[in-house]
Amino acid sequence: MLQLTRPLAIIDLETTGVNLGSDRIIEIAIVKVMPDGKQVIKRKLINPEMPIPASSTDIHGITNEMIKDAPSFKQVANELKQFLDNCDLAGYNSNRFDIPMLVEEFLRAGMDFEGKGRRLLDVQKIFHMMEQRTLSAAYRFYCNKELEGAHGAEADASATWEVLVAQIGKYPQLGTNIETILKVIGEDPVVDFARRFALENGVEVFNFGKHKGRPVADILKAEPQYYDWMMKGDFPLHTKQKLTEIFNRTMLKKG
Repeated sequence: MLQLTRPLAIIDLETTGVNLGSDRIIEIAIVKVMPDGKQVIKRKLINPEMPIPASSTDIHGITNEMIKDAPSFKQVANELKQFLDNCDLAGYNSNRFDIPMLVEEFLRAGMDFEGKGRRLLDVQKIFHMMEQRTLSAAYRFYCNKELEGAHGAEADASATWEVLVAQIGKYPQLGTNIETILKVIGEDPVVDFARRFALENGVEVFNFGKHKGRPVADILKAEPQYYDWMMKGDFPLHTKQKLTEIFNRTMLKKG
């Protein structure tokens, strides 16, 4: 069984789309597993304050009618932040989607929500390393059950927890706590959750565009206008937050 030293919050989102900068959360489910094994589940429908594209509704089944009276993310942000307080975070493909999207929503609501100091455990990484399948296939493979209600946030988050428990039982090399698992599958060095920046030998470098692979600080020194271009561009708020931190640090050193 997984041994926890603090709560582990397994998060699953349903959204209007997959663009971190422009899409919004319409459903969130969190399965909060306590160190004693007790589970607390929080699920909310959220009004994204924008139309839900039909292509997204086809995937998760949530319609505009279903969320018209639901609260906005800003209205539930404080409640969610408190629920996630002192939790490590987990999910399925969560490091690349669910957590970055959640951080964006918190920032849009005027709340800072850092991953710093939290363990980020992406169950998909274990699965892809060991078996390379989808969540439904993982559930079938590890739990010998069919995933009913797939693409419903609560069903997916609960299934992810069951898959994680089964993975620990199947792969002794993972150990029985978050730290030992992350030693096996590795931790993503995160600068910004949207991965516009990467870390190379402890240095932030651009991970896109004409400056890809070059140190961010070097470019900001040589082309300060690049900072202005990014801040005015359609980049996620968390990316802009980290860019500003690097910019301020760089300019302070320059002075």
